[in-house]
Amino acid sequence: MADPVHNTPSSSLWPSLPVAAWQDTYATLHLWTQIVGKIRLALAPKLNHWWHSTLYVTPRGLTTAAIPDGFRLFEISFDFLAHNLRIETSDGLTRNIPLASRSVADFYQTLMSTLQEMGISVHIWTMPQEVADPIPFEQDHQHATYDPEYAQRLWQILVQTHRVMTVFRSRFLGKSSPVHFFWGSFDLAVTRFSGQVAPQHPGGIPHMADWVTREAYSHEVSSCGFWPGGGTVTEPIFYAYAYPAPEGFRDYVIQPPEAFFSADLQEFVLPYAALQQASDPDAMLLAFLQSTYEAAANLAHWDRAALELST
Repeated sequence: MADPVHNTPSSSLWPSLPVAAWQDTYATLHLWTQIVGKIRLALAPKLNHWWHSTLYVTPRGLTTAAIPDGFRLFEISFDFLAHNLRIETSDGLTRNIPLASRSVADFYQTLMSTLQEMGISVHIWTMPQEVADPIPFEQDHQHATYDPEYAQRLWQILVQTHRVMTVFRSRFLGKSSPVHFFWGSFDLAVTRFSGQVAPQHPGGIPHMADWVTREAYSHEVSSCGFWPGGGTVTEPIFYAYAYPAPEGFRDYVIQPPEAFFSADLQEFVLPYAALQQASDPDAMLLAFLQSTYEAAANLAHWDRAALELST
């Protein structure tokens, strides 16, 4: 049987997502994911590098995965096919909240009252993270747009990126993060670790507390991911960086030729548009992920023989 992925046009697998076309939906959805992510953060046991706070790509959207609540579990999932927020518990309760244009305040109040109705008691800090000029969720009537087409386009890109990044992750034997979605920065990422402790991060990342950053970067990493853009970055990008960045990192020759080191972002960047135009997008993205990892691992003298799967 033919592989349906390889018989599907790249334009369908990797749809257009310029920031200007969906910026209002982007801003609203970013805040909705923060509310859901903070619920997981409040109730899930703490994991290193804040891994207990992330969301995960599913065949229909994004999910918290199972969250403990006393002797039961519950899960909150964005469904970008049916355009619902679905809440399910291990004792058989299910609720659906429609995803439609509504304010962040309304979304917050509806979700929290629904959880309360289901017997789930949770309190979160309602101030958004990693956004400029944050408004507490319960007071935010400014962000209230949901365009289902663009929400679905984002999810389609996350599905394809997750698929390729999972292949990349499988080649590493050392400590690696899941392929997971950070609701603060609104990006899909996977991180490899050398096993060595890193120097204390200097902090100073805008809209993020230094103590949060220092926990995230407690050990040497090579990290990569997909970000839909924002601010002066008006188109989606794939990115890769190392912490600490070894000497010569920015000048290391990477692949594909369309990728470059961004002085503004201080990381390697592969424009999403380049992938859309590629004859083999999977191969292009894997080349970017692998070559940027090699830049970090080779220059920082990682024990690659012990950390990588031999082929």
